[in-house]
Amino acid sequence: MQCIKQCCLRFQCILYMLVLLFVIVTNSAALAAEKDELTPLSEHFSLGIKARNYFNSHTSYEFGNPFPPYQKPLSRLEFPLDSWWGGVEVRLSYPRFSVGGEVLTNTLGDVQGRMKDSDWDDDDVPSRKTIYSESNCRMEPSYMVRADVDLEVSDWLGLPKWLSLRPVVGFRYQNFHIITQDGTQYTPFSGQPPVSLPGNGIRFKQTYWHYFTGVKSNIDIGQFTNISALKLLLQLDWAYVEGSNEDNHLLRMGRRFTYENTFGYAWHVSAGLKKGLTKNLALGFELDYLQISTTGSHRLVNELFGIDFGFSQGVKVWSEQTSVSLILEYRL
Repeated sequence: MQCIKQCCLRFQCILYMLVLLFVIVTNSAALAAEKDELTPLSEHFSLGIKARNYFNSHTSYEFGNPFPPYQKPLSRLEFPLDSWWGGVEVRLSYPRFSVGGEVLTNTLGDVQGRMKDSDWDDDDVPSRKTIYSESNCRMEPSYMVRADVDLEVSDWLGLPKWLSLRPVVGFRYQNFHIITQDGTQYTPFSGQPPVSLPGNGIRFKQTYWHYFTGVKSNIDIGQFTNISALKLLLQLDWAYVEGSNEDNHLLRMGRRFTYENTFGYAWHVSAGLKKGLTKNLALGFELDYLQISTTGSHRLVNELFGIDFGFSQGVKVWSEQTSVSLILEYRL
């Protein structure tokens, strides 16, 4: 039932996005065609090369104890995302609307920061953290994809020409693949010394699907400064989010896997500057913040011990992602 519900929700979101995209693009394209019927499509096309750095960023999950005393959380794992990414973004821009997207992948295997793993498994003192470990991380090939469409409404609202206001809808896909290694485990109330955990410890995969709607603005601040072709870019959006992850504890006996399937929301805000360098070339800077919060179900599987059960007690998956980007854009 949970799988069917998830598929139905995803289908509804995709259908909603497709309907909005169809209405906006078909209606706006007709208007654009009247004005630009003699203009080659290539003259509306731009290509950007993007470099992005994440800092103070993580994706984390926790779950509670489905048995007495039902402590929440029972276990929490926090994976850093501080890393370098690169890729391309493309856009087809008309006066009334634009359609675009980007594809990014991590450019280095290194991840700054350490994974933190905490457990509260003392049933007599459920609030006591009994086990804590930290591990180095590396990131296997991971990906982000975004696509969106927006509609210009500033003239309909009687706004000045230097202020562009555009409702926007779209989706984001994020896939993170992280492996922990060379950890150290502490048991603070046992009186035992720290234990080294050499080699790979956890293979973790987290995926998020975002279906977002919001507003973005393009402000020609060159109108108020001595700097020509300078624009301020802003965007604020809210998303319905579906999350799923797979956690393979490599140091446990058997093939031990846990899975989370969660649903929730995300807030996203970005601000940037774009400076025209030549007629066709522009350089942009962007500061971006994304916050994800989801809840759902947890499943534990270990075939060696005949374990396969799930529950929803205290299951939470969340992420905070802060990044800065540089974009070199070429417009044909």
